Amino acid sequence: MWVRVLGSAAGGGYPQWNCACPPCRAVRDGSRPARPRTQSSVAVSADRRRWFLLNASPDVRAQIESFPALHPAGGPDGARVVPLEAVLLTDAELDHTLGLLLLREGGGLVLHATEATHDTLRQGTSLLRTLEAYCPVEWRPVVPGVDVPLADGLSYRAFDVPTTKRARFRSGSREGRVVGYRLTDERSGRALVHLPVLQELTPQVRNELDGACLLVDGTCWSDDELIRLGLAGRTAREMGHLPISGPGGSLEQLARLPAERRIYVHVNNTNPILLEDAPERRTVEEHGMEVAVDGLDLEV
Repeated sequence: MWVRVLGSAAGGGYPQWNCACPPCRAVRDGSRPARPRTQSSVAVSADRRRWFLLNASPDVRAQIESFPALHPAGGPDGARVVPLEAVLLTDAELDHTLGLLLLREGGGLVLHATEATHDTLRQGTSLLRTLEAYCPVEWRPVVPGVDVPLADGLSYRAFDVPTTKRARFRSGSREGRVVGYRLTDERSGRALVHLPVLQELTPQVRNELDGACLLVDGTCWSDDELIRLGLAGRTAREMGHLPISGPGGSLEQLARLPAERRIYVHVNNTNPILLEDAPERRTVEEHGMEVAVDGLDLEV
C-alpha cells in the first residue's frame, strides 16, 4: 500500500499560532533547523487511485493541495471528481474532525467511525448535523476487532485504545472513544498501524503493532512538558498521551517492538524532537525511531 503523511503535528500545528515556546520561536526565526508542520492526517491507498483519509484535520485543504494524487480529475465530465473514497476517524477530537466541514462541497462523504465517535459528532459537537446540511454523509460503523474490506485488497481492523481523558462533550461508554487502525494489504500481508493517540501501551494494543509499519503518538517528549513551560496544568498522560521519554515512556517500550518502521506522528509544538539538532531528537533516532514530516511517503 502507499501512504502519505499529510500532516505530522498535533492540534494547533507547528508553529502554533498563539505560542512562543522554544520550538515555535526556533522555526519562526530560523535559529535552529526545524520544519513547519500541519495537523495530523494520513492518506492511504492500495492502487494510488482511490485514497482513504485517516482523520480530517483543520488543514485538510492545504494538505490535499500539497498532494497531487488527491487532486480532482478535471475535464468537463470530472471537474469535481476526487479520488477520496472515505474518511476513517480514530476519535472525535476537533483536530481530527474539523476538516470534515471543509469537505462539504463534495457530492457526499463516507465516514468510518465508532458508535462513540459518531455519537459525539452528532450530539456533542453537532459537527455531523452541520455537515449533513451541506452534503449526504454515509456512516459506516467501526467495530473494534472486525476486519473491514476497503478496496483492491486493502482492509482494516480497528482496535480499542483505552483512555481516561475526560470526555469534553459526552461521557457515554469509554469503549470506542479512541481507536487505532491496522491496515493490511491482503496481497502482500504487510500492514500499517495508525495510532496517533496513545495513553497506555496495553498488551492488547501491543499485539496489534507487531510486524507493522507504525505511525504512533509522539505528542510530548516528557510527561510534565506543558506544565514546565507554564502552558497547561495537566500532564501528557492526563491529556491522553503517553510521553516519549522516561520510565514506561513510548521510546523505551516501542524500541523493542518487532516493527518494520516506527515513526512518531501527532507531535506537539512544544516537543523538542521537532528541532533537528536537539539531543532529544538524536536519542529518538539512536533508538531506531523516526520523526515524521509533512509529505513523508511510505510504501508498505
